[in-house]
Amino acid sequence: MTTASPTGSGATAPAAEPPILVVMGVSGSGKSTFAELIAGRFGWDLQEGDRLHPEANVAKMASGQPLTDDDRWPWLDRIAAWIDEHRAAGTPGVVTCSALKRVYRDRLARPNVVFVHLSSSRDVIAGRLEHRSGHFMPASLLGSQFETLEPLQPDESGVVVDASATPDHEVDAVVERLGLARFLA
Repeated sequence: MTTASPTGSGATAPAAEPPILVVMGVSGSGKSTFAELIAGRFGWDLQEGDRLHPEANVAKMASGQPLTDDDRWPWLDRIAAWIDEHRAAGTPGVVTCSALKRVYRDRLARPNVVFVHLSSSRDVIAGRLEHRSGHFMPASLLGSQFETLEPLQPDESGVVVDASATPDHEVDAVVERLGLARFLA
């Protein structure tokens, strides 16, 4: 695993072909904003993972109940299918998914899939959630997300980005650390 931060140093070997990025982190970490920015910069396909949740999952979270692993498997399988379709077509892409546990990431991991973990303190994320509107995930579930979160491990393909930086700075850090500039049109 490579750890990246907007102020960090070090480099990784550039990807041989454009990857599929799985933008992960707790609710409120900025996954959707980051994903939109990087997908837009490269002209890559974008899938908002929340849109792949079964309706029962959305209703459960909206009522303040955390999802169980059994709730998540069908959702993760939908995300995996999106990844597989893009890999089969040789099409790069970006998908958002909390991917909080290693077992969830293992379900999504494939060659040329890179996890981008947007990480920040609970206080920073809680502040963002207080000002967010129109999302089914209530701020009351943030604690359960932090409790569930298992950091990326050295044998996982991914980078960790300081999510308290500006979204543009986060994207720049990932582009640099993953050697993605050569895929710009």
